[in-house]
Amino acid sequence: MPLLVEAGHTVAGMTRSPEKVATVQALGAEPVLCDVYDAGSLRDAVVSFGPDMVMHQLTDLPDDAARIAAHSARADRMISEGTRNLVAATQAAHASRLLAQSIAWELPGDRGAVYREHERAVLETGGVVIRYGQLYGAGSYYEARLPSPPRVSVAQAARRTVEILDAPAGIVEVVE
Repeated sequence: MPLLVEAGHTVAGMTRSPEKVATVQALGAEPVLCDVYDAGSLRDAVVSFGPDMVMHQLTDLPDDAARIAAHSARADRMISEGTRNLVAATQAAHASRLLAQSIAWELPGDRGAVYREHERAVLETGGVVIRYGQLYGAGSYYEARLPSPPRVSVAQAARRTVEILDAPAGIVEVVE
């Protein structure tokens, strides 16, 4: 968010957690308190803000990496239902671009299918899928050590994301 604001963009940052509103505001964005699973409220919030572009960085990951497998159904719901609702809200707002995060590695079975469908939905809008490597650095699961490839530092991923705001429709990998 700070990099987008610094680059001159007017930014709204959505959270469903009232306790995170102040954090979004401190980062320079207009906080929007909304649950992505409430499709009507999400649509109203996005339409009201009137964005030129929507950036989908929605996640539902546990704080502890050891709990990722147990948390996978929640994460997959965010990627499937959350993406559907955000795509619909983006279209209702007549935003010209949609950028959405994804991952730069293959997940097996049903989890992989969830990500493939997510990417298909974004690409069908003429959007950009940003496939990030495993993030490392401050605030990530890998603060003290490097994850296996594909990987990218949190700081580098943020800088590269701002650089690709005008990328043509398609898939962009953000990895080292």
